[in-house]
Amino acid sequence: MKLSLTLLLTTLFFLSCSEEHKAPQAKQFFDALPNTYLAKSSFDALPRFQNENYDEIVDEFLNNCQTEKAKRIYGQLCENAKVILNSKHFLTENFRPYLIYNDANSSGGLLTGYYEAELHASKEKTKKYKYPLYETPKDLITVELSSLYPELKNYRLRGRVEGNKLVPYDTRAQSRKKNIDADVICYCDSEIDKFFLEIQGSGRVQLDDNSTIFVGYDNQNGYKYRAIGRYLVKIKAMHLEDVSLQSIRTWLENHPSRVDEVLNYNKSMVYFKERTQGATGALGLELHARRAVAVDPRYIPLGSLLYMDAEVDNVNFSQAVLAQDTGGAIKGAVRADLFLGTGVKALEIAGKLKSKLKLWILLPKTMQEKKI
Repeated sequence: MKLSLTLLLTTLFFLSCSEEHKAPQAKQFFDALPNTYLAKSSFDALPRFQNENYDEIVDEFLNNCQTEKAKRIYGQLCENAKVILNSKHFLTENFRPYLIYNDANSSGGLLTGYYEAELHASKEKTKKYKYPLYETPKDLITVELSSLYPELKNYRLRGRVEGNKLVPYDTRAQSRKKNIDADVICYCDSEIDKFFLEIQGSGRVQLDDNSTIFVGYDNQNGYKYRAIGRYLVKIKAMHLEDVSLQSIRTWLENHPSRVDEVLNYNKSMVYFKERTQGATGALGLELHARRAVAVDPRYIPLGSLLYMDAEVDNVNFSQAVLAQDTGGAIKGAVRADLFLGTGVKALEIAGKLKSKLKLWILLPKTMQEKKI
């Protein structure tokens, strides 16, 4: 059956309008974002931007500008922000929003959340406190590949020397069966809490002498992160729609004989260092609740000023955030992990947060697009 010309044109029109910014528009590239599809946008397109706290955004932007990564993106704007009179005017006159796409056609993404974990531990190993929180092992070798292969600048090899060869480092299961050549920060009273600390990346530790120390991510053993929630679904321990931080914890606590089996599914193991401040991201800055996100630096450079639209704790959440952290589970362009702070409420929200996400990056208007 032939399609009439009118019907054909009408069909093509509605197809072209069915999704905002189709492929021809989502093709801006920048040197700072070589892998990321972008579409020019505007501040009018940012949901609830008119309700934002502009002074707070500029304060967060200035804090971000302490880092070299932010200065490389925003240059002179980092200096100009110190002497402005009108925060909203500074933002709208100097920045241009770009909607971020996963590819030329899809701007939909995923938002999850994380928090600053809280643990109980001791500096001394006892019957109660027996799970070691390790610093980076002394025999862990990290190989930077960028000097030989610039296209692999975001990748590193990790392993240890055996004879005259670099071999993979021990998995989580292997590490738990031997004495690791690493200093111990403290001994925790819960292996489950320690595991979730690895996922969150930073935490505060209440010691048995009532003092508090802060710990943060320092390194890992070189294996890709594997979600234990996926394993629990695979073994039919729970349904996919029921997976959350809380449900995983409950299952582990109710099945102590299978804790090792489940945790070992994630071969990746994180090593920590003691810090002088609370939750700290990959930029070395202390994270501020609901203003900091973890991103995939292959697509979104650390130090970026972003704007997000999602739902958090059953409430619409649209505001500016800063790309200040990374995470093993954060993969893709339209993908973010929102830092929610410390405490029971932050844990509760983070454990259940899985929301559709739209994400914009705010770039200097002076930044030159690449010709493609």
